Amino acid sequence: MSNFNTLADRFSAAKAVADAANAAVDALKKEFKLLGVEQIEGFSCYLNLGLSERTTLDSKAVAKLLTAEQIASVSKTTLVETVRVKAKASDALVAAALAEIAA
Repeated sequence: MSNFNTLADRFSAAKAVADAANAAVDALKKEFKLLGVEQIEGFSCYLNLGLSERTTLDSKAVAKLLTAEQIASVSKTTLVETVRVKAKASDALVAAALAEIAA
């Protein structure tokens, strides 16, 4: 196995752990919001709920008001690097890799 494969496997396992943690955090946020309180206290921290307003620009509506030339004059192109994980292992192998990282 090359270092690239090892890196790929470590990345994939770490991403799976992060995805699971993010799902758990999202569920806990939902549970907290359903309580209807602004703050709760734990042994090690306070959990606070804030409310704010955000104003956004409706780019689809703006695009209908401008010509293609006007849109092009204020558009910018940037390079975006994307790392994706494409699984090729069985669920048992993934579970073993996750257990190794968690240990």
